[in-house]
Amino acid sequence: MATLAIQFPVFQRAMRVIGAISNDNPATVVTTIDHQYITGMIVRLNLPKGYGMDQANQLYAPIIVVDDVTFTIDIDTTHFEPFSVPVTFPQDRQYPQVTPIGSINSILTAATQNRLPY
Repeated sequence: MATLAIQFPVFQRAMRVIGAISNDNPATVVTTIDHQYITGMIVRLNLPKGYGMDQANQLYAPIIVVDDVTFTIDIDTTHFEPFSVPVTFPQDRQYPQVTPIGSINSILTAATQNRLPY
């Protein structure tokens, strides 16, 4: 899946497009651009029809950042149908997304670190 994105946008939305999700416990999520998330954030998966893994749609959990585009999420997707990117993509379809919705209260570092570096 080729997703066009500006490399260094002036405004960076918290939402990121998902490129892959593993069938593991915990699940590994790969975004199509740098996510800039931090360990302890709570994110929600938004998976439109056609990408598989419907069971994970609207689930949310804390994450552990692995690298700039990869994190694990505390959701067991072992027995979910596999995530897959459709071969053809109609213009009226939505991309799968991950969106931060909170932070673990005892950490609360996202309130000061999740901001643009400019």
